[in-house]
Formats: sequence, structure tokens, C-alpha cells
Amino acid sequence: MGCCVRRLRVIMFAVCAMLVLPYLVLAKHAGITRHYKFDIKLQKVTRLCQSKNIVTVNGQFPGPRITAREGDRVLIKVVNHVQNNITIHWNRHGIRQLRTGWADGPAYITQCPIQTGQSYLYNFTITGQRGTLFWHAHISWLRATVYGSLVILPKLGVPYPFPQPFKEVPIIFGEWWKADIETMINQAMQTGGAPNVSDAHTINGLPGLLYNCSAQDTFRLKVKPGKTYLLRLINAALNDELFFSIANHSVTVVEVDAVYVKPFKTKTVVITPGQTTNILLKTRSHSPNAAFLMAARAYATGPAAFDNSTSAGILEYDHQDHKSSVSNAKNSKPSVLKPALPSFNDTLFAMNFNKKLRSLATTKFPAKVPQTVSRRFFFTVGLGLIQCSRNKACPGPNNTMVGAAINNVSFVQPSTALLQAHFFGKSKGVYTTDFPANPPFKFNYTGTPPSSILLNSGTKVVVLPFNTRVELVLQDTSIIGAESHPLHLHGFNFHVVGQGFGNFDPKKDPANFNLVDPVERNTVGVPSGGWVAIRFRADNPGVWFMHCHLEVHTSWGLKMAWVVMDGKRPNQKLLPPPSDLPNC
Repeated sequence: MGCCVRRLRVIMFAVCAMLVLPYLVLAKHAGITRHYKFDIKLQKVTRLCQSKNIVTVNGQFPGPRITAREGDRVLIKVVNHVQNNITIHWNRHGIRQLRTGWADGPAYITQCPIQTGQSYLYNFTITGQRGTLFWHAHISWLRATVYGSLVILPKLGVPYPFPQPFKEVPIIFGEWWKADIETMINQAMQTGGAPNVSDAHTINGLPGLLYNCSAQDTFRLKVKPGKTYLLRLINAALNDELFFSIANHSVTVVEVDAVYVKPFKTKTVVITPGQTTNILLKTRSHSPNAAFLMAARAYATGPAAFDNSTSAGILEYDHQDHKSSVSNAKNSKPSVLKPALPSFNDTLFAMNFNKKLRSLATTKFPAKVPQTVSRRFFFTVGLGLIQCSRNKACPGPNNTMVGAAINNVSFVQPSTALLQAHFFGKSKGVYTTDFPANPPFKFNYTGTPPSSILLNSGTKVVVLPFNTRVELVLQDTSIIGAESHPLHLHGFNFHVVGQGFGNFDPKKDPANFNLVDPVERNTVGVPSGGWVAIRFRADNPGVWFMHCHLEVHTSWGLKMAWVVMDGKRPNQKLLPPPSDLPNC
């Protein structure tokens, strides 16, 4: 009898295990809901021996880190306690916002801004992404101080495709102005002049010891010998692409824009505003009696003035476990070693670095680049002149001011959000659907500029049927001056299938496109005096912003939008707006 009872218990346990195990496995891989609250408030901050009130999230600068896992749902309530209107973009930055464009964040594109005393709940699920992104304000120039890291970990139990690091450290690059940012850009836009360049670059909000009275405002990274560190690099600067290097150390690039890449070693990283790069730092086996500067300096190619200063943090070794090193350190002052950075306009270095970036293209992490194309576009990106009205005095020739454009169209920001106009079928008077697929006329784009460099203005979009396979060539121009332009596309990742200097040749260059393992990104630098070709599938319904991530160029009009129509299936349609969506 006892034997039968024991057998019955064993059978019941086995049956229960068979029923419960699938749910346990599902629970392991299912995401959870994570809640955050962002209080937008003023905070007094001192940098470069000068204090000022800045707009922050929760009084923090940089703002709080958001950490989630692939598959998680994230709810962030943003409450505005300042006089400025506010929106937040969760990209870079890079969160794809599948069917949830209402949570994407760019002001007057996907939402009206959150006004003083109002709140808005950003609601999105992280689908098929893991790695380093960041969030930032997406209205005017408020992202100068309103930004923070967004770290997406792999699902529980899923390892990195590279050695497990001993520690992970976000490193966010930024810029600092002594003046009030909003006053500065508003004055510049009214007068038609260029805004002032920043007074300093920052690492994790700190200028570093190379600036006056900033020795205490220096980011320090203490490391142990013989360990591997994952540094999550984020360029949250407004107007400067950057070179970054650590003295006497090489690093291994393993990810960009939250997409794994084939690892490669380098001494210097190139990173544009809006981009992220994960690097592995393998420390030395023994603690040296030295400190190593981690330096960031501008990569600048255009004719305009730029912040040519250098921000530096300090990498220092922990001597606790090395008695001999401690003894030596007491007897001699450790030297401070500086890295050798490329010259500020080294376009060849930047091009070669970017050409090394390749997708893993494995079974687990495939490169889903469209092999065929249904729509092709050729966009010129660059500067020009805008004719000012008679009642406005502008500094340019014949009463003009500098502007920026895509295909000679300088984007005019609407007063109603494009996504709302699209969803409710009220686009008339808000935007037109005649954005040109090609420049209005052909010329030697990187050679002698045309005689007239006046720009057209308008709120124009491109309409794409759902699932359109898009190939887009972005061509820099020499009008006013050739310059690198970091272009960011909201709502999608894209594959960088080709790039080069000079004018794009539609007959010869496509033969060299990489359709096997091209890097996948959300922000790409259009080479100075060159071109870049990208491909993406328009499988995300909504209105998606594309703009230069140099804030000065965005302010001047180097931006446009893509309207992606609904698909036929229910899961291919844009969801309705949330009830608390702000009004204009």
C-alpha cells in the first residue's frame, strides 16, 4: 500500500512538473514592467567656477539611468515643474517604438510638448533590442542638460556574445555652456547668427582637470588589474562629434547603437552626437605607478567655429592587492599619461574607423538587410541661405541667414504634431506629402557650389506604404563648406551598406555595397565631402523624424519626416493615442 502511494506521488509530481515547467521557462524569458518617474525641475549647478540654474530630471545632472531587460515594458511618468515646455526622446535614443510612436518624443512630430504643470506617461516595450542607448529632451536645446543613459540588458540567462565583463561603466559625453542655453539659441535664431560654441566638453557631467578650476570636477574610474571592463560610451553632446582615447590602452569595440558588431581593437573611438559605442577595456596585469587620461576632443570638419577644448577623466589602478606597487607609489608621485588623439579634422581616420564596423551576421544575431529595394531616394544634406523677410535684419548677403536643408528643403516646424494630424486625417494646413525624392537639380555636390544657394522652406514629408524596402543615399555638399552630418532616423534601425568620399556614382558604387554583414545603426555620420548609403524596411507605422544630430543644423532646418502607413494586419497598425497625450 505504501509503495503504491509513493508511486502515485511520483507520478503526480511528474505530471505537475510537465504542466508547470513551460510556464517557468516562459516566465524566465517574459519581460516585467518597470516604473520610473521623471520630475523636470531646476537645479543650481556649478561648473568652470560659475553657477547657474539648469533644467534637470529629478535634480540630477546627468539624469538618472534607466535599466531594463529585453522584453520589458517601461512606464515613465514625466511631470513638468519648469517654465519650459518639455518632451523626452528614448533613443537616442534608439528605442524602436513599435506601433507606439506616441512615446517617441520629438516635439511637434509625434507629440505636443508637456507644458508647465502637466504630465505625460511614456509607455513602450523593448522588443528585440539589447545594449546601450540613451534618452534626452527633444525640444529646443534643452537636451544640453536633460539626458541620461538607457541600458538594456539581455534576457535573463542570455550571455553577451563577448567575454563577461568584471564591471560595466556608462560614460556620457556632453557639452557645457556658461551662458543660459535657451537665451542663447533664441537670440541666435532671431538675429540669424550662429550660436556660441560650448565652453567645455564633459564626461559624465564633469569637464575634467584640463579646464580652469575643474580639478575636483573630474570623472575618475578606478580599476583592478587583470580585469575586463565594459565601457558604455554615449555621445550626448549637442554639436560635436568626438574622438575618445585612453592613454596607453587599447580597447575592443563590441557594439554600436545597441547592436552587436564583430569585435575589433582600436586606440581611438569616433562617436557622433546620438551614437553609442560599447568597448571592452582589458586592464594591465599589474598596477602601474601611473594615472591615465581618458580624453575626448572634437572631430570637426566644417567651416564654422567649434569647441576645440579637451575633456579628460582619469583611469587609475587600485593598488590594494599589490603591496609592492603601493610601496613604490608612496616613494614616487605617479605620472599622468596623455593619449595621442587624431587631428581635429582627420576625416580619413573617421572613415576607416566606420568601415571596420560590421554586424555579427550569425544565426543568433542575423543581419536582416533588405536584399532588394522597392523605393530609392537620393538626399543632399548641407547648408545654404534663407531669404529673410523685409522686417527682419539678417547678417547674410542681401538680407539672408544661414540655413540647413535636405534636398534644398529647410524644414519648418509645425504648430500641431504631425503624428496627430496623420492619425486623425487632418494633415491639410499642417504638412504636405511632396518631399522630393531627389535634389531639385544636379550639380557637382562636393565641388564648386551652384550660383544660387538659396533654400526653399516647408513642412514636407515622404509617405511610404507599410513594409516598403527603402534605399537612401545621403550626400554631403560643399555649399558654404563640406561637413560631416550625423543623421538620426527615429523608429527604425538601418543597415549602412556603403560609404565613400566625393559624389555618389549610381552606376558604379552600388556594385560595392555590403549586403552580407553591414553595420546596423540608428545614427550615421555622412562623411565630410562624401556619401553614405543605408537600407531599412518601413515596418513600423507612424510618423518618424529624421534629422541631423548637430543641434545647430537641426535648428536651421536639416530635418524631415517619413509617414509610414498602416499594414493590413491588426498588428501592423498604429495604436490609438493615449488619453493623456498633451495638447498643443
